Amino acid sequence: MLKRVFAAPDPGRVRLRFASRAVLGIGLAVALCGLAGHSLTAAVTGGLAALLALFTVADATVRGQVLTTALLPAVGLPVLALAAVLHDVPLARDLTFLAVVGAGVYARRWGPRGHALGVFAFMTFFAAQFLHTVPDQLPELSAAVLLSLAASSLVRFGLWRYERRLPAPAAVAAPTGGSGLARITTRQAVQATVGAGFALAAGQALSDQRWYWAVGATWWVFVNTTSRGETLVRGFRRFLGTVIGIVLGLVVAVPVHGAPVATAVLVAVSVFGIFYTAAVSYTWMMLAVTVMASMLYGLLGLLDPALLALRVTETAVGALGAVLAVLLVLPVTTHAVTDAWVERALRCVHACTAEAAARLAGSPTADPARRVAELEQILSRVRLSLAPLVHPFSPLRARKSRARQVLALLDDCAREVRGLASVAAHPEASHDARLAAACARVESAVEALTAAPNGGRRPGAEAAAAPQTAHTPPVLAHLHALEQALLDLAVPLRGSDRVPTTA
Repeated sequence: MLKRVFAAPDPGRVRLRFASRAVLGIGLAVALCGLAGHSLTAAVTGGLAALLALFTVADATVRGQVLTTALLPAVGLPVLALAAVLHDVPLARDLTFLAVVGAGVYARRWGPRGHALGVFAFMTFFAAQFLHTVPDQLPELSAAVLLSLAASSLVRFGLWRYERRLPAPAAVAAPTGGSGLARITTRQAVQATVGAGFALAAGQALSDQRWYWAVGATWWVFVNTTSRGETLVRGFRRFLGTVIGIVLGLVVAVPVHGAPVATAVLVAVSVFGIFYTAAVSYTWMMLAVTVMASMLYGLLGLLDPALLALRVTETAVGALGAVLAVLLVLPVTTHAVTDAWVERALRCVHACTAEAAARLAGSPTADPARRVAELEQILSRVRLSLAPLVHPFSPLRARKSRARQVLALLDDCAREVRGLASVAAHPEASHDARLAAACARVESAVEALTAAPNGGRRPGAEAAAAPQTAHTPPVLAHLHALEQALLDLAVPLRGSDRVPTTA
């Protein structure tokens, strides 16, 4: 697992820059809150707002990111006020929290912006429970949120705008076709609300003070998942990451006793870990989140081993609520979602090839590096979608074998595309007359995999890739290897009797 995190491809060092910029942006936000004379509670609230703005806002363009960031307080501050006003009205507070859960998940239908606003609304309500926010604190907390969003935006859009050199890919939204209960986001909104209701009731039975951790566990299991299989695996990984994080918290957080300097350093390391591991390992991300929460509890003077043990129990309850909801309430099958993600990966492979070919042909606007980064994001979603099939506990051996073949061949495609983009970026790379023919064969292979009817065959789907020789130029070598990997994909995809179809 450790090897997977640190050996995972990071084209353009996007993950490294993403994590480093987050530490800088959040650190600046908290520092400004301190300089402004805000209380520790307000500084924590501001730091969380900055973290969410840097983590969740993922529109395709910088202009879109600016707009979404500007909309965050318009959603978050009213929710914060509502949570504070309802602090001493438990029934109304609980019903409102469930409504925020359902609305936050439903908002995914509007793409990355809806996702970011939904997460910000939920986490604002969650933070109000974590910090026991009351109406008298609203002016200070609101000021801290606005100041922190301004600070993180200064870093993101001014001081460290690395998109100028390598645009970060937009968040890859799940398929949302259909209407009513046929729409995945609608089904998930119902599932999340039911699961959160179970978690809320069970969490309050365990603790009338820390029950919100159970609701938070249910919520985050649903974030960035679509099918029931994905949700089951994510629930397991969340629990595993939390347990490991609790053990690590006992080792590092308890001895620190909330010492400001040591706590600040460990929180910064945790923030870096959250952002750096998010795209490759949910378990490691949750480990980092749990350590950060432990440090914050220590800073607030609330940390003790019993509290950490309660956190594990509440997380288990929340994960169970999510599992029961996806199994029993409007389930979404793994196959339907997997097919859509595999097709999107194949389409992106073709787009990467086309961009590289255009770059080699002399186009000044072609940017294969951006497409490669997008492909890495899509492949992370393919892995998430196929995770239930390749999980060690899966009893379906034939499907597990085919899923592993698909993942391995898609990784081969990604490797060849990265090599192709690297060659295309070389200033001495030149256009080869054979390049157009090779790109056409890649396009044909993608079409054969994505446009064929279930169980059918299309001409050229099993054709042999062009042979390579000792004198084959690097760019053609990558294209030929890519073509072969695409042709090989026909076997496991058709073997499942579920060739991807247009989503």
